[in-house]
Amino acid sequence: MKFKLENTDENLDGAIVKSLGNNEFVVKINNNERNLRILNMSQEKIEFMLDNSFHTAKYLENSTSKITVVVDGTKLTFNKRPDMDKIVYKNSGMESSVDSQVNLKSQIPGRVVSINVSQGDNVKRGDIVCVLESMKMQVSIKSHKDGVVKSLKIKQGGSVAKNDVLAEIE
Repeated sequence: MKFKLENTDENLDGAIVKSLGNNEFVVKINNNERNLRILNMSQEKIEFMLDNSFHTAKYLENSTSKITVVVDGTKLTFNKRPDMDKIVYKNSGMESSVDSQVNLKSQIPGRVVSINVSQGDNVKRGDIVCVLESMKMQVSIKSHKDGVVKSLKIKQGGSVAKNDVLAEIE
């Protein structure tokens, strides 16, 4: 399974190679086999040994698209669907060299979970304009260019169809 650390370009690829029984596993993380032993697991945290080193992971948030944990005191957010961002980024016109396009359109149907900008805000190419939920996944919709938000065509909690205009950015 592929995971992407948020705010970095680093991708992690992990899989269970085999179960040794008694909560012990051989796992492969980025092509390196490691020994994992689960010591204690609850709804709040997991205590485990990874190659004879003790670690604690506490859950902060777990959705269908992201998981946020605190591992040994360090907060980490993993994107469980790293390829989804690339698909939305590509299909929203962000890879286009045409900077004159005013309308930011939705490339997926969904429900508006949050709106991160207001009318009149300055945005840079790649800034998150809103977050849509589609098929139980949350997808960040990013600005296709630098500019000013002329108008928003969405409301929080509202639904959008594919190709609906979300915002006008000039």
